[in-house]
Amino acid sequence: MFVLITYDVNTEDAAGRKRLRQIAKQCLNYGQRVQCSVFECVLDPADYRSLEAKLLSIMDEKRDSLRFYELGAHYEQRIRHYGVKETYLPEEPLLL
Repeated sequence: MFVLITYDVNTEDAAGRKRLRQIAKQCLNYGQRVQCSVFECVLDPADYRSLEAKLLSIMDEKRDSLRFYELGAHYEQRIRHYGVKETYLPEEPLLL
């Protein structure tokens, strides 16, 4: 399934900046950063539950916000991209 993950972490103190780095690192392990605090991930149900649990354990529910948008298996028709960053299809091979 295709999942869009967004977050807003309060970075007024060192602990917040650490949470921000930890959340970004976990998201990078599972998907592609498409904007500063937005990741696109193709996950099976087990990976989705695992990532969600990891992120919830990192965040501070009183200071941070975390959102998961499940776009399902046929996500290609649900995404429109405009602007400078080149779009990609996460299930296609990545050539370096």
